[in-house]
Amino acid sequence: MSLIPATILTGFLGSGKTTLLKRVLSEAHGQKIAIIENEFGEENIDNDILVTDSKEQIIQMSNGCICCTIREDLREALQLLAAKKRQGLLDFDRVVIETTGLADPGPVAQTFFMDDEIAESYLLDSILTLVDAKHANQQLDDRQEARRQVGFADQIFISKTDLVSAEETADLMQRLKHMNPRAPQKAVHFGDVALSEVFDLRGFNLNSKLDIDPDFLKEEEQAGHDHAHHDHEHGEHCDHPSHQHGHHHHHDDDVKSFVFRSERPFDPAKLEDFLGAIVNIYGPRMLRYKGVLYMQGTDRKVIFQGVHQLMGSDLGPVWGQDEKPCSKMVFIGIDLPKDIFLQGMAQSLV
Repeated sequence: MSLIPATILTGFLGSGKTTLLKRVLSEAHGQKIAIIENEFGEENIDNDILVTDSKEQIIQMSNGCICCTIREDLREALQLLAAKKRQGLLDFDRVVIETTGLADPGPVAQTFFMDDEIAESYLLDSILTLVDAKHANQQLDDRQEARRQVGFADQIFISKTDLVSAEETADLMQRLKHMNPRAPQKAVHFGDVALSEVFDLRGFNLNSKLDIDPDFLKEEEQAGHDHAHHDHEHGEHCDHPSHQHGHHHHHDDDVKSFVFRSERPFDPAKLEDFLGAIVNIYGPRMLRYKGVLYMQGTDRKVIFQGVHQLMGSDLGPVWGQDEKPCSKMVFIGIDLPKDIFLQGMAQSLV
């Protein structure tokens, strides 16, 4: 049986998760979707569409979707759904897990990698984070959970932009980009998102290109002028785009990101030792880290990613003839010591 794609939907209270889910559950889109509501004893927000008296809290919708409310272990719910699918009792094509507004998506994502039984049935596709433009700055200031959700995202949807000025939206997007430069951001009207933008994003696929917001890389270059680990010529890039906007309010968020780049190859043993050491110390604070690496001893790209303490790598395609091999790695985490990371990476080069 082919793997069932799974999407984790996260976002702060009021950001529009329910609206998005209602659409997914009630629209005739021809896909059979199982939604797992990971509510921990909270009042179920969707009583109007989830009327059920069964023990298992799994109900079938008229359009073929299924909704399953769990108050215990996510693993058990996923196993139950997969078993019922195998036995032909339930028919669905994919799973969406809605986390509570205060949840850290990390452990949910790790379930798909740590548990062999789950890994044999499911493929984690992506983490989607909804951000409410009107209340985001306050939530990001006050709640680390909101900042973590941004750090984990593969795709960020910003709702309620009609309630704030264009300038406020631009500032918010800038702030989010500093926290997570690899997640594309899209302003959406309440819950009104094409399903093609929600599913099959392959955020956890080990693909051979690393998408980091290009403007962010430009800013990184400005900031990194005097660092030895940049083997770049800084020529035409020095127009300091990040200094042209007068209106940026600076938020010093604890969730931040930085990029390591080098055109020298890594020594595989040194890099493994270094990454092993930092994951031991900082793993709980490392939200997402991902890279395409140039390694000594192989003519292929090495594609690398991790969530918290779990990391893995894979051989990608051969470096192209007209491609200059180089490593690019982005780290997203909570108060990570950038200097230690960049220095350790640099010392792991050949």
